[in-house]
Amino acid sequence: MIRMQDICKHYAMGEQTVRALDRVTFTVRQNEFVAVIGPSGSGKSTLMNMIGCLDAPDSGTYELDGQNVAGCTDAELALIRSRKIGFVFQSFNLLNRLSALENVELPLIYQNMKASERKERALFALERVRLCDRLNHTPAQLSGGQQQRVAIARALVSGPSLLLADEPTGNLDRGTGREILELFARLHAGGNTIVLITHDDSIARRAERQIYLEDGRIIRDTGRAAV
Repeated sequence: MIRMQDICKHYAMGEQTVRALDRVTFTVRQNEFVAVIGPSGSGKSTLMNMIGCLDAPDSGTYELDGQNVAGCTDAELALIRSRKIGFVFQSFNLLNRLSALENVELPLIYQNMKASERKERALFALERVRLCDRLNHTPAQLSGGQQQRVAIARALVSGPSLLLADEPTGNLDRGTGREILELFARLHAGGNTIVLITHDDSIARRAERQIYLEDGRIIRDTGRAAV
């Protein structure tokens, strides 16, 4: 599913060069649930941007679903993001004036999908996150946990190869965060490949594999022997 080899990303900070990622190499197999964990400044946000095709490495190779994305144009990268990657963010990123159903339909509108098929797929995605009783509620009418469920349904609606979650419980209380992690576990059991970015070791342990970053390098990978 994911194959990264010797990925490097450097940033100039005044007269200094910051090595955000320094020869990062790992693979993620289909249907794995992987947590990338590290403190602030470890490189995990930069790595998330690489995995999500939001940024390009200075050097190294990245293959997603067998496709080398390093040489893709901006238009090709946008297509990969819309079709192969479902994003879940800490801040939900829902449109306040739209209902839960309409928020989930949005990615399909950009794909010019017919309205009847959009609605059918959005309903199925909301069913997967157990939120069919809140279809017509706006974000303001939903709890934080329900908003994140809508965001997850939106990430799933296009049938992506990869679900990429950036601190998905960061804006939630502990109990609600636990419910969202249980939802990810169910999605994983149902066949989804998930990469979760977090700074919290207790959250990372909910995944079946943990990749620890420090100063732009992988210092530990609990699945290394299995790769």
